[in-house]
Amino acid sequence: MGEASVKTLETRTDVSSSPLVTESEVRTGPERTLLARLRSPRRPRIWFEILLIAVSYWTYSLIRNAVPEQKAAALANADWIWNAERSLGIAVEQTVNHAVNSVTWLVVGMNYYYATLHFIVTIGVLVWIYRFHPGRYAATRLILFATTGVALVGYYLYPLAPPRLMNGQDFIDTVLVHHTWGSMASGNLKHMSNQYAAMPSMHIGWSLWCGLTIFAVASAPWARILGLLYPAATLVVIVATANHFWLDAVGGMLCLAFGYTVSAAWFRSLPHRLPRHPQHAGPHPATALLNRFRG
Repeated sequence: MGEASVKTLETRTDVSSSPLVTESEVRTGPERTLLARLRSPRRPRIWFEILLIAVSYWTYSLIRNAVPEQKAAALANADWIWNAERSLGIAVEQTVNHAVNSVTWLVVGMNYYYATLHFIVTIGVLVWIYRFHPGRYAATRLILFATTGVALVGYYLYPLAPPRLMNGQDFIDTVLVHHTWGSMASGNLKHMSNQYAAMPSMHIGWSLWCGLTIFAVASAPWARILGLLYPAATLVVIVATANHFWLDAVGGMLCLAFGYTVSAAWFRSLPHRLPRHPQHAGPHPATALLNRFRG
């Protein structure tokens, strides 16, 4: 059964979606410019990708947690967003929070969803693209990296307290109430994470990246549907657990749009329109330069 599931994800035809390749783009060696070679999709190397992702996430966490916790500004911004949502008639976070909290098994499940799937599904999609669509991997990864990078700017420029930390509002911290570990910003872990980095929501940025990647590349209808349902479910979870406002999700979407723009500008195509398997493009320019110094 597992084998059949994998095949449905990897057998999508991509001939019609692949862009036309001009003669100048297939040249190898000195005839191609350095920029063209850097932009050429090439088969990723597992050791380099693991190292790159590990270092990148460590750097992201370090910078995110190094942003000063501006409590007063974060709480003031939370009040402003809450009042703005009320004026727009979309301030339903508190209602959702209380409704879900009344169903113990549901809210506990959401707490663990919030804590785990954010990483598990994202890594799973990266591995899937790496394994079955190596020609699209670099462009897809760049979207994720650019999205996360610009989010750091948002954390610095706009400190924001999550609803559960607001003063004078009846939001429930579902992690504390139900004694689960659904958030790095609750309980004994709160000193390890910046509690006022709620805008933009990377739970939405990353889950929507996963969903759109699966929808664009997978061939099985059920997989494409699940891809779209995942960010929708994540949106409900981040609101129900009082970790984010609706507008935090909008911030995450804008960051993802930036990520797609950066990737499309660099690779001159969206990832799903690139060839599934990269053509041989010779050694990476950085590798060639390193070998030259060794020689």
